[in-house]
Amino acid sequence: MQAFVTPSAMQLPLVSKSCQPLKIVALGDSLVYGFGDPEGGGWVEQLRRWWMLSASAGHTLYNLGVRGDRTQQVAQRLEVEFRHRGELRNRFPDLIILSVGVNDSARVGRPNGRNYTDFTMFESQIASLLEQAQQLCPVVFVGMVPVDEGKMPFMDCLYYNHAEQYRYKEATRLACTKRRIPYLDVFQRWMDRGETWRLKRLSQDGLHPNTLGYQALLDDVMTWEALSKT
Repeated sequence: MQAFVTPSAMQLPLVSKSCQPLKIVALGDSLVYGFGDPEGGGWVEQLRRWWMLSASAGHTLYNLGVRGDRTQQVAQRLEVEFRHRGELRNRFPDLIILSVGVNDSARVGRPNGRNYTDFTMFESQIASLLEQAQQLCPVVFVGMVPVDEGKMPFMDCLYYNHAEQYRYKEATRLACTKRRIPYLDVFQRWMDRGETWRLKRLSQDGLHPNTLGYQALLDDVMTWEALSKT
């Protein structure tokens, strides 16, 4: 696993020197929002509850996930969002968790249609988002989960597939590596666990994890070195 490395000496470490609870924001799409999990509310909500109840942590976690968001939309609301969040108003958070990109990768209208976000444009947008976030505080990135290709199209118009997901997640992973941002490769982890394992953890829409899937994602996040020491 990749250890957390701060991108500049001006940024705070993951664990504050004073051992005070951290103020953390999670920004992204429906994977952050937790759509598809009516029981637990998704991995971010479950992590929020765990940290809130933990005597050794007590971190505050704001869920800023929006269904359907692409990288450009997350970048547009990045700083404005957390600057209006209670304790975070007019100050920086201690950590930003990003998770976005799957909606950018979809093919529109037909299986071989154009990508929702042109790949070259996506490379530029993800680089800009990461750099924008790094200027504010330390950043970590949680990758996308693989879809069920057999359930496509989603909403009768968006065709997600593993080949495009891989292309977009690799661009994200490489952009994070270049900037020394910890990247959790959820796509590869879930692919390695096999089709039977994966399909049991996806909702009927073929795109979002179900309750079991979000629990698996939470387990991946909580055992990830970049966050396990918070």
